[in-house]
Amino acid sequence: MFKKVLVANRGEIALRVIRACRELGIATVAVHSTADANALHVRFADEAVCIGPPPSKESYLNVPQLLSAAEITRADAIHPGYGFLSENAEFAEVCENCKIRFIGPRPEMLRLMGNKVRARAAAREAGMPLLPGSPGTVKDPREAEAFAKEIGFPVILKAAAGGGGKGMKIVREPGVLAQAFSTAQAEALASFNNGDLYIERYVEKPRHIEIQIVADEHGNIIHLNERECSVQRRHQKLIEEAPSPALTPELRQRMGEVSVAAMKKLRYNNVGTIEYLLDERGEFYFMEMNTRIQVEHPVTELVMGVDLVREQIRMAYGHPLRFKQEDVQIRGHAIECRVNAEDPVTFAPWPGKITGYSVPGGYGVRVDSAAYENYTVLPHYDSLLSKLIVHAEDRETAIRRMQRALSEYVVEGIRTNIPFHRAALAEESFQEGNYDTRFVERLLASETGSRRLKKAVEETP
Repeated sequence: MFKKVLVANRGEIALRVIRACRELGIATVAVHSTADANALHVRFADEAVCIGPPPSKESYLNVPQLLSAAEITRADAIHPGYGFLSENAEFAEVCENCKIRFIGPRPEMLRLMGNKVRARAAAREAGMPLLPGSPGTVKDPREAEAFAKEIGFPVILKAAAGGGGKGMKIVREPGVLAQAFSTAQAEALASFNNGDLYIERYVEKPRHIEIQIVADEHGNIIHLNERECSVQRRHQKLIEEAPSPALTPELRQRMGEVSVAAMKKLRYNNVGTIEYLLDERGEFYFMEMNTRIQVEHPVTELVMGVDLVREQIRMAYGHPLRFKQEDVQIRGHAIECRVNAEDPVTFAPWPGKITGYSVPGGYGVRVDSAAYENYTVLPHYDSLLSKLIVHAEDRETAIRRMQRALSEYVVEGIRTNIPFHRAALAEESFQEGNYDTRFVERLLASETGSRRLKKAVEETP
């Protein structure tokens, strides 16, 4: 097994990796910016190295500094967590060239799935269903309009190198396509230094379903069923659950089998998540693949009884999978709420000092967080404060448990989106499992939803 792992990340995911390493008997190295000197991942790691000033480009995205930290601490592996360099093929390649194991897929997998156009082509070749769209990038608005007329409006423009909703524009009629193309291209260029776009048919009421893949270095590949990720705002997920209330056992099996067959054709390794759109007719289409551990991995861990981060590290070292597809069984229901440091109504980031902090507890409640009383939420990084996850024997009990846990969660000194979560879980459409990716938009636009959110803001401790 690895002797020492450098965790090239911060916040709750850095803590999550450190905990998994400790249970495996592996020493850990935390890296941090000057602003993160008092962070919990720095305190709990065996060693810590400062790698630069607060801006990510000068610290957590600084490859030479990360490799220097690994070299001086004699780390034999690097875990990238999620975000930052977790899906950067060049970083993975440099690590391997320096004889440091990158805990994740091979560089060629990162490169293949990191570009949405190449990923779509690979998915098509591997037998995954795709929405009608351009076979590659579209050069200009005129070409985009030709494809749009061919596949039919509405369409969606997407950044080839993108993610997180950047460089994405929905177009419902020909007259506004040229302007949408220019806007999406500018966003893509600013966010990813790559202005390439592709186009595909837009599904009006899609559900966002993802399949968790686990693949060792010996060709053994299985899936750990699905997560429902449809509660999102501007393509940023807010609530996830497993299993999805929308899937029948037959559809679940079909999505899993298609996903595993495709990953075997591609010779995928380590953990990964295939994201699909599920339309109103129950048809699913490949959207993209995330070649890393997901933020929402805890819901799968709780319903599958598998420590995904531990397995990820074991597989990276070369250990085979310890279970087979027939061993995978769903156990109850899990829900995750992402607690962000932001205004619950406007969603504007809300950095600052936490003056009081008390997390919920009790049976079936888990909190993954790097926050504490007197911790300062920094403006330089993502606003994710914690992940509140509950597990129960069924979905109805899981919802009630999450509502109870949210009512106990106390964060003073800053604003959080806890009131939003309380309002969302009280919505009839959520409780019935009858929702899609426009759920948040409808909640905020409705009089009942607005009133419920206002009430939740007033009642939140």
